Amino acid sequence: MEFKNEVIALLAEICQDDVVKENPDIDLFTSGLLDSFGTVELLVQAEERFNILIPITEFDRDIWNTPNNIANLLADRR
Repeated sequence: MEFKNEVIALLAEICQDDVVKENPDIDLFTSGLLDSFGTVELLVQAEERFNILIPITEFDRDIWNTPNNIANLLADRR
């Protein structure tokens, strides 16, 4: 649970909005909270903070679209 909270806190930083903490099922792309620059920042930070490498080619916006999904996907790669 702690790792998930760390990921969601990271997303709140990147999106510059605490709504991701309040609603971890919000679609980050359709809501405009995450764009291509934010996506790159997320991948860079995942590698730096959690030592998890995600190639951009494996990033699918339809799957990596909510804070909960992102936290679960990163947890699976730990």
